[in-house]
Amino acid sequence: MFDFLKSPTLTFQEFISLAGRATINIVRRPFHANDMMIQMDVIGVGSLPITVLIGFFSGAVMALQMSRALSQYGATGQVGQITAITLVREMGPVLTALLVAGRNASGIASELGSMKVTEQIDAMRALGTDPVKKLVTPRLLAMCCTLPLLTILADMIGIIGGFIVAVPMLRLTTTEQYWNNAWRSLEYNDIAQGLLKPLVFAYIIALVGCLYGIRTTGGTQGVGRATTQAVVVASVWIFVFTFLITRVFVNL
Repeated sequence: MFDFLKSPTLTFQEFISLAGRATINIVRRPFHANDMMIQMDVIGVGSLPITVLIGFFSGAVMALQMSRALSQYGATGQVGQITAITLVREMGPVLTALLVAGRNASGIASELGSMKVTEQIDAMRALGTDPVKKLVTPRLLAMCCTLPLLTILADMIGIIGGFIVAVPMLRLTTTEQYWNNAWRSLEYNDIAQGLLKPLVFAYIIALVGCLYGIRTTGGTQGVGRATTQAVVVASVWIFVFTFLITRVFVNL
């Protein structure tokens, strides 16, 4: 009767098991620092252009949309406050995580999936190497290091984009008022929320990509399925956890 629950339950169990093993391996030797640095370059530096682009236009569009609504109430001077709070609390972490999930969760899943179907992971086990320690933990650490930094960069570029629209283009407010409102509106609660979310999202994206890559079956078609599933599942969990984290911070 409940056969449809077997596959999601098994996947969740495998995710918890992989998360536990990857987390424990963080403090176990060997540390594979070179692998982590390579993944930081792939994930962090590789995602810089699209992060800057999306961050800028997110802030610009937000200021553009707010200009009409705020002008009806004569509150155009608050555009900096609204842009900063929205980006730092929600839009910056979520949009950056979705971009990184689309770019890197798929890449991780396809890379590990190709290794799985060509039996490279089995060969590693035969040689006495732990695949989780060698393949999963460096990607997890690299993602947890780079995604918060990318989010901070996206927030800064987004606020600058909002400034360019609000001040030089539409002349909604002055430069001093925009930056004063943007700076003073941010509280420690907002900053903590904006830094905790990308850390949680990084954990989810890396582990989901690795999970679907390691459990790939069915040859090249299986690699394509694993890639698609990794992006979809990671994106869904990003929205689920942003709701849960926001719910917690709203009650603080």
